[in-house]
Amino acid sequence: MTDTMASHAHDHDHGLDTIKHEKPLLWALALTASFLIAEIIGAYITNSLALLSDAAHMATDTLALVIALVAVRLSRLPSDAKRTYGYARFEAFGALINGTLLFVVAAYILWEAIGRFAKPPEVASTGMLVIAGLGLVVNLISMRLLKAGSEESLNMKGAYLEVWSDMLGSLAVLIAAVIIYFTQWWILDPILAVLIGLWVLPRTWTLLRASIHILLEGVPDNIALSEVRELLLNTPGVVDVHDLHIWSLASKSPTMTAHIVAADEVADLHGLRQTIADQLKEAFDIHHLTLQMETTACGSKACDAASQVESSHEGHAHH
Repeated sequence: MTDTMASHAHDHDHGLDTIKHEKPLLWALALTASFLIAEIIGAYITNSLALLSDAAHMATDTLALVIALVAVRLSRLPSDAKRTYGYARFEAFGALINGTLLFVVAAYILWEAIGRFAKPPEVASTGMLVIAGLGLVVNLISMRLLKAGSEESLNMKGAYLEVWSDMLGSLAVLIAAVIIYFTQWWILDPILAVLIGLWVLPRTWTLLRASIHILLEGVPDNIALSEVRELLLNTPGVVDVHDLHIWSLASKSPTMTAHIVAADEVADLHGLRQTIADQLKEAFDIHHLTLQMETTACGSKACDAASQVESSHEGHAHH
């Protein structure tokens, strides 16, 4: 017979991180959206592709911040009968959408810039300089607001990277405007647009890859599956480990399930389970886990005929 021991130790902190992220997002969104219209008009008046590139990034910044804010609020919703894990995964969805938008915009700017190399149009450098300067100030303030959250949430990191890339764009446009003003070197405008695009694309791919990895329930980057298996097998009283799965609900919510086959001489399966849970928490910061303790390896008829099957969770910490 397969025995399954279980205990429950819940540590619910739903919403605490997302609440503190919401206010900076609101301020950053207000600043970015307010400046967006002025920059679009300015790009049209000055005929600057580099400024249009910066305006396009500002537009995606605005949408990115809206998506991030929606994701923050949705991820705070409690679990229900149809969504037992709640809405924490909206963080990854938000990052995926933001990364996709930024990738598309960067590709468009690169395409548009290629067409301007043959015959660079004149650019109103003075207006370009003023608008880029104002955009730089807005981006620096927004970056300051989002910095702390970017280290705690993939969704916030996506929004922060949007603003970061736009800040560099504004700075580059500012420098280019000064050079064009004194030299009338119009080709610098499409060159700068290309450089901005090439800088943004690799970072965008990193964000996309991270969000897709979470949505595909991949093993978190800071956890090695082989090391977890080794820790389990080296625990006294453990004979075998199978059906080991580790994934993440969001950027900081590692979740694990495993079947643990205990030695025949182990009398206290609950004690062994608690020892394993404590080790996993200390070594890999895994708080949400389900362990099925077995005295007969699953795959045999004994597993199917088990008379006692319970789910066991060692703590919940959804971020």
